Amino acid sequence: MILKTGFLFCFSLFAFSGFQSVLAQKSETPNVIYINADDLGYGDLGVYGAIKVKTPNIDKLASQGVRFTDAHSVSAVCTPSRYALITGEYPFRNNQLAHAIFSRDSLIIDTKKWTIAKVFKKEGYATACIGKWHLGFGTKKPVDWNNELKPGPLELGFDYYFGVPVVNSHPPFVYVRNHKVVGLTEDDPMVYGKDAETGAFPEKWNRGDQKLGGAKKAHQLYKDNLVGTTLKDEAISWIKSHRDTPFFLYFAPTNIHHPFTPANRFLGTSDAGKYGDFIHELDWIVGEIMRTLELEGLDGKTLIIFTSDNGGMLNQGGQQAYAMGHHMNGNLLGFKFDAWEGGHRVPFIVKWDGHISPGSVSGQLLSHVDMLATFSALFDQELPDGQAVDSYNMLPAILNTENKSVRQELVLAPDNLNNIALRQGNWIYISGQGGGGFTGKYEGLHHFGGPSAMPFTGQKNSDVLDGQIIVKAPPAQLYNLNEDLSETQNLFDQYPEKAKAMKQRLKEIQASSGTRY
Repeated sequence: MILKTGFLFCFSLFAFSGFQSVLAQKSETPNVIYINADDLGYGDLGVYGAIKVKTPNIDKLASQGVRFTDAHSVSAVCTPSRYALITGEYPFRNNQLAHAIFSRDSLIIDTKKWTIAKVFKKEGYATACIGKWHLGFGTKKPVDWNNELKPGPLELGFDYYFGVPVVNSHPPFVYVRNHKVVGLTEDDPMVYGKDAETGAFPEKWNRGDQKLGGAKKAHQLYKDNLVGTTLKDEAISWIKSHRDTPFFLYFAPTNIHHPFTPANRFLGTSDAGKYGDFIHELDWIVGEIMRTLELEGLDGKTLIIFTSDNGGMLNQGGQQAYAMGHHMNGNLLGFKFDAWEGGHRVPFIVKWDGHISPGSVSGQLLSHVDMLATFSALFDQELPDGQAVDSYNMLPAILNTENKSVRQELVLAPDNLNNIALRQGNWIYISGQGGGGFTGKYEGLHHFGGPSAMPFTGQKNSDVLDGQIIVKAPPAQLYNLNEDLSETQNLFDQYPEKAKAMKQRLKEIQASSGTRY
C-alpha cells in the first residue's frame, strides 16, 4: 500500500530495520523516477550554495519537495555506489568491491539478488534503466561486445535498457539497447586492441588495456556532445509511451562525469568553465523531464528523486572550475574517491506532491543503499530474507513523519578500503590517514588530490602541513561533524575511547552478514 494525503500513519521501530510503515489505506500508486547524476558534488547546485553556476530547474524541484543536507553515497566511487543503490547492500560485501569497472568486466550483480527494479516489477510496474550502467554485462571476461550482452539490466528486473554501458570517459563509446550494441553489424565487429578496418588504434580509445576498436557505424552513433541530449530524448520517449501505466524509471545521465562535453548551446554559459557548462546541461535535462511530466498530466502522480552517485571530482576540468571560484563540494573536505565528506555527501532532493511539504529541508542521515527498502515500503512489501541487508526504510524521513533519526550509523567507503569510514550520529571515524582517494602531487594531473591538493584548494586539516601528512599524525581520524563539518580538526587523540569503540563497531559490521536486523 502507499500513503494517501491527509491520513495519519504510525511507525514502529525494529532493531536495525528502520521504520516500517503501517499504511492506512491504498490510494493511487505513484510513478517513480530516480535521477542519478554522475559526479555531481554537494556544492554544484544553486540550492546547495553554488554561485558560479545556475540550476533553476533543479532548484525548483527542491522548492517543490524536500532537500536533504546529510545524504550520502556509501561509496565515493561510481561502480560500487551504483551496486549499493541497485542491491541495498554495502559494496564491500561483494568481494571487497571498491573500484570502478571497465569494458572487459562482466556483470557484478548476482541475478538472484533482489533489486530496486524487482520491487516495482512485483507491483506490476513497467521498469526501465536509461543512461549510464557501469555494472558490467555477461558472465565472462573479457566481455564479448559482438554477442548478446546478457545477463545485464534486464536480468535484474528492468523491462528496458538504453544507454552508455560503461562510462563516458572510457570505451566502448557506443550505446546499448537491451542486450545489443546499437548499430553493430556482423561485417564490422568490435575488436579489443585495434581498429578492425585500419589495424590502427584511435587515440580516443587508447585507455590502457581497455582498448576496444572497430564497429565504425556503432561508434559514429555516439557523439560526445550529444550524449546528454540522446539520453534525455530516450527517457522522455519512454515516459510518454508508459503514461497510462505505473512506471519506474532509473535515469542515470553521464553529466557531469569528465570529459565535460555539453551540447554546443551550453558552452560558455557558466562562470565555471566546461565543468559548469556541463552542469547547466544537466539542469536543462531535468527541466525537460519535468516539463514532459506536466504536459502528460503526470506531474502530480510521480515521485521524483534527484541525487548523485558520489561527490564532485577534482580532475583537470574540476581544477579549472575551482580556480574560477566554483567549489564543487562546497566547504566539505575532499573529493570523489575520498572517505572525507566531499567524497560521498551528495545532493538529495525528493518531490511527491501531496505527500511532502514544499520547500522543506531535512538533516536526516540517509543513503542510496536505503532506496530498496524505502521503495519496498511504498507498497508495504516484505524484503526477502538475506536480501538488501544494509537498506533501511527512509520513508518516514522523506515524508517527515518522524523527528527521531531513522539511521543511527552508516559505513562509507573510499577507493582505498584501508580508509573505510563509519558514521555514528555526529561522529565519523576514518580507519586510516588521508582521504583514501586520489593522491596525485601536482596541479594539472588527472589524479591530483589528497593532502597534496590542499595548498591549491585552500582546504585545511590538522594532519596536513604544506601538502603532506605530518609525521606525528594519528594513524586514523575522528571528526565531530556537528561542530566541524569541514573536518579541519582530527580528534582521534582527544577521544581515544570513542575512536576505539567506532573502530571495533566498524570491524563488526564488516564481519557481519548485514545490518538491517
